[in-house]
Amino acid sequence: MQAEIIAVGTELLLGQIIDTNSPKVAQKLAELDINVFYQTTVGDNEPRLIDALQIASERADLIITIGGLGPTVDDLTKQTVAKFLKQELAADEQALKKIIDYHDTTSKPMSENNKLQALYLAAGQSLKNDNGFAVGSFYKNPNGPDVLLLPGPPWELEPMLTNYTVPVLQKEYKNTGMLISRVLRFFGIGESRLATKLADLIDEQSNPTIAPYAKKHEVTLRLTAQADNRESAIKMLDLAEDKIMERVGIYFYGYGDDNSLVKCLANLLIGQQLTISAAESLTAGLFQSTLATFPGISTVFPGGVVTYNPTAKNKLAKVPVDVIDTYGVVSRETAIEMAKGIKERLSTNIAISFTGVASGELEGHKAGMVWIGLAYEDQPVEAYLYQFGQDRQKNRERAVLTGLDLIRRKILNQTIPEQI
Repeated sequence: MQAEIIAVGTELLLGQIIDTNSPKVAQKLAELDINVFYQTTVGDNEPRLIDALQIASERADLIITIGGLGPTVDDLTKQTVAKFLKQELAADEQALKKIIDYHDTTSKPMSENNKLQALYLAAGQSLKNDNGFAVGSFYKNPNGPDVLLLPGPPWELEPMLTNYTVPVLQKEYKNTGMLISRVLRFFGIGESRLATKLADLIDEQSNPTIAPYAKKHEVTLRLTAQADNRESAIKMLDLAEDKIMERVGIYFYGYGDDNSLVKCLANLLIGQQLTISAAESLTAGLFQSTLATFPGISTVFPGGVVTYNPTAKNKLAKVPVDVIDTYGVVSRETAIEMAKGIKERLSTNIAISFTGVASGELEGHKAGMVWIGLAYEDQPVEAYLYQFGQDRQKNRERAVLTGLDLIRRKILNQTIPEQI
């Protein structure tokens, strides 16, 4: 079964937004053993969209369009697809009522264009939109490739895809096998180094497959197994994962596409009710703002300080003046005192500090040199030295992620690599 995705939107071509929808759709299709061989992007232009549909119809069994189902003049996907297929459009009465009721309730004037969102391919079936008004549509084509129309906003597409589209595709395209994927996340090792350590496993892969992907400051591995049933596929994934963990397990921190170091740490802190504070120099509050992106973190995160100069380090983080004068602001001793001072000041279970050189040189140290102090419960305060690169912002981001990982490892009593 071969599919092609056509992402519709001039804003995509202009680079005004990034297409995050096509990868999500492709992943869902892969789980259904539907192969996406081509992905096309086309603007809000009827002739060019028809051209894209014609090309796709010659090489795909299923065409998926994403976007262009709204009420504005440039939302022309469903009308163009209907014209291409020589099919009529019909109104989903329930969706139409939802649109009318909304405008009545909010006392907003409703133009006729709003009703376009309720239209779907009459010979096909409508797909419900839980978070918007534009319905999707699936058309089983007796004379060519089937067609699936999905909305563009991700918050509308994702629930429609999971809750309504997948069940339709499972019913229409029954297959004897099952495709299951598992994503492993790693921090502290680059893509090339990870690939080198797993070279023979990757080279010899067939089923399951192993695909590394470089993310920002981390790497993921997607394992995909095909089997007659779910249980067999999971066993295959488990065996592949065991082999991978034997080699690079020290860098593993979690599973899934929708995961991150801050999410893993925040869940640990909240789950174990461990309070945390921070004293930041190099990162200038980036650690705290990153931690604050997680809902509910206020229950364990009372706050922290930004201490960009020696005076602030002394007054806010209680770093003794003689420590700064003797060892400098970029030092193991200062990092330890910063963590110890903020932990005492805010009476938290854990405290972390960051001091270093984001760019240029400071106290004879080159850019990328970072000290991270960590005070954990009643254990002796420790400091860890890292040497990153030359880019100021990347050094700050890398320091924050390293700090998140240090705390996570400490809570879980895992080995802390000497250099990340």
